[in-house]
Amino acid sequence: MLRSAMIAGVIATATLSAPVLAAEAKVMSTAETTIGDLLANPDAKAVVDKYMPGFSGNPQIEMAKGMTFKQIQQFAPDQIKDELLAKIDADLTKIPAK
Repeated sequence: MLRSAMIAGVIATATLSAPVLAAEAKVMSTAETTIGDLLANPDAKAVVDKYMPGFSGNPQIEMAKGMTFKQIQQFAPDQIKDELLAKIDADLTKIPAK
């Protein structure tokens, strides 16, 4: 009896946890994901480098790693345009969420 209750509890926990885990696996974006997190992911870094060559290697990027691209856009609106961020976001959605 106790063993059956334990097994039922494990199954119930696993069933309830699956949707929670799926909800936590978010797609990265220029508005929600920090630059540091994007550059830490090799696939996302490749996307950034594709549209912003040299960005990931810039030594000043250390100051912005805790911010999103949308947040730093105000400091360089002539370089970081909405169209550029939309292209990056489109490619980021193709990266499987982890």
